[in-house]
Amino acid sequence: MFKKLSGMFGGGASVDTVLASPHTHPGDVLRGEVRISGGNVEMVVDKVELELVAKVEVEGQAGGDDYEYNTMLPFQRLHLGHRFSLQPGARHAVPFELAVPWETPVTTVNGYPLHGMQLGVRTDLELAGSLDKGDMDPIQVNPLPAQARLLDAFSRLGFQFKGADLERGTLYGSRLPFYQEIEYYPAHQYAGSINELEVTFISGPQSMDVLLELDKRGGFLTSGSDAYNRFTVQYAGAEQLNWEQWLHEHLQILTQRRGMFH
Repeated sequence: MFKKLSGMFGGGASVDTVLASPHTHPGDVLRGEVRISGGNVEMVVDKVELELVAKVEVEGQAGGDDYEYNTMLPFQRLHLGHRFSLQPGARHAVPFELAVPWETPVTTVNGYPLHGMQLGVRTDLELAGSLDKGDMDPIQVNPLPAQARLLDAFSRLGFQFKGADLERGTLYGSRLPFYQEIEYYPAHQYAGSINELEVTFISGPQSMDVLLELDKRGGFLTSGSDAYNRFTVQYAGAEQLNWEQWLHEHLQILTQRRGMFH
């Protein structure tokens, strides 16, 4: 992504953030470099920072009215180097390694983008005391093997992908200011007991928590869900797990629990 800064700073300076690859997964590292080119006058670069950002849906209530809007929220930041002078026409490259948090939501499954997901890297450059937040360079976050196996199990059981979004709020076990909800229409065999299903991952280096929610009316941070539960899955041995059976059993637990509440 090439960003001209002459309109704001004058002098024709430019910055180019180059990723070695836009493909990553939770717990991985994004590598690349920020390339800064000097204009026709000497400039002082006060700060270069990178941040991971995501499009997040914010809901709330004010004055008795509900509101909803989307915003770009940063969730990981990396400071690159110290103040330096940029001579006219000079080129300065700053390599980086930006850690991708384990809780980072997935944006691509089996090579197909999840509609509604927007994640990327944004470069902040401060020249001569003026800060410019650059455009976002999109990234594709592929699921961890255990996440991919569970998502494949949904498909094999006949669930149909409905959509995905990021909700503002922090769930237990996560440091991120949002969480992902992947929504499904029910498979035929569950159509009489499930109207809608949502799955959320909170992943770590050794295991992941899976949050399943049926027929959402509120959310994980508010009351209103008909039924939801949280399960921990260890990565060790996950390849031997019968994921369809695992998912079917936990869906039965949820539907039975909802019946008890009703």
